[in-house]
Amino acid sequence: MERESLARYFYNLLKSQDHITDQTAMYLNLTINIIIVLIASYIVFKLLRYFSLQIVHKLASKTKTNFDDYLVQNKTFIYLSNLITISLVSALIPKILIDFPEYEIYLEKTLNVAVAVIIIWVIRSVLMTIKDFLKTINSFKDKPIESYIQVFMIVVWIIGVIIIFSIITGKPLLKFLTALGAFSAVLLLVFKDTILGFVASIQVTVNDTVRLGDWITMEKYGADGDVFEINLASVKVRNFDNTITTIPTYYLISDSFKNWRGMSVSGGRRIKRSILIKANSIKFLSESDVENLQKIQLITEYITDRQSKIDQFNNEQNIDKSLAINGRNQTNFGAFRQYVDEYLATRPDINKEMMMMTRQLPPTAQGIPLEIYAFSSDKAWINYERIMAGIFDHLLAAIPYFDLETYEAPTGHDVKSISFKTDETSK
Repeated sequence: MERESLARYFYNLLKSQDHITDQTAMYLNLTINIIIVLIASYIVFKLLRYFSLQIVHKLASKTKTNFDDYLVQNKTFIYLSNLITISLVSALIPKILIDFPEYEIYLEKTLNVAVAVIIIWVIRSVLMTIKDFLKTINSFKDKPIESYIQVFMIVVWIIGVIIIFSIITGKPLLKFLTALGAFSAVLLLVFKDTILGFVASIQVTVNDTVRLGDWITMEKYGADGDVFEINLASVKVRNFDNTITTIPTYYLISDSFKNWRGMSVSGGRRIKRSILIKANSIKFLSESDVENLQKIQLITEYITDRQSKIDQFNNEQNIDKSLAINGRNQTNFGAFRQYVDEYLATRPDINKEMMMMTRQLPPTAQGIPLEIYAFSSDKAWINYERIMAGIFDHLLAAIPYFDLETYEAPTGHDVKSISFKTDETSK
């Protein structure tokens, strides 16, 4: 009764005046009550906002954990102050509309909807805080936390929308959940990409397929760069030309791609490149050739020791060396392969603990490929390219010292020179 008398205080005060009708007193009482509630709500809102912006911020900055700092950063306390203010107004609605019960239900529904929306934003701010906080922990830095946050938010919004419709229509929540089952097929169709993305995110995390910061190559989508975001629907790759490629998350488990993480965490980056040697430039080494190659310091010991064993074998077997093909012989190609091995072993930028070899591949129409297989110690792209270029610059310059030739398709100038010589000969 005291509350009712307080809500009708101005009504009773105005009703005592002879010139004010009963209906006018009711409307004036309602107007004054609304103004008082709005002023009180504004004061409460300002006090709570000041508390959240000043006192809470200072307390958060003094604590050892960063979690409360992220709560402040994501405006959690501001949303809570809004929620408290609207809840206060909602609690006062029955009092200020005591003489107008027919309007009370509409205003209460509006405020309840506002409360539901603000609660969703509070939950969102807390989830964003959890995401930001987990990213500061080393074990979670490379995990797709955004995907799970997005899934939780989708669930929260679905539940929130159902609750809002239940408030607006006045029907029990259970009926909406029952009706939702009937529309499950439609929901599955609408959220197909979301569901696939969620499943893909779980598989990517569990199988450790891709992490944030991984260098991946997916030629089908033109992706060649570092992964900087993994969310529910897509994976974003910053390519080396600073363009950004967006790949649907599901395709990371349905299509093939190359992840360079194994190279990044290993002791080196692979060098695998061939030099094409003209087959007709390969020959047995004569005595003068052996003497010349013995002057190359990296293979002096090898050439000398190898030739000594060959000569010993040929003498023991009474080999007729009037023809070079008889018996055992060294070749300029074999000597060059040994030189490449020795040269790689002297380079400090090659990881000696990983595989290092020079191998001859099957002959092709362009010549015989000599493949260098090794790992550079420096894995940075620019330095890696410089190391590889330096190696092949040296080897290409060294080839003539072994009387070898590299394959090179004839140019227009070469064809013109041959044609000119043919014409001169015919004359």
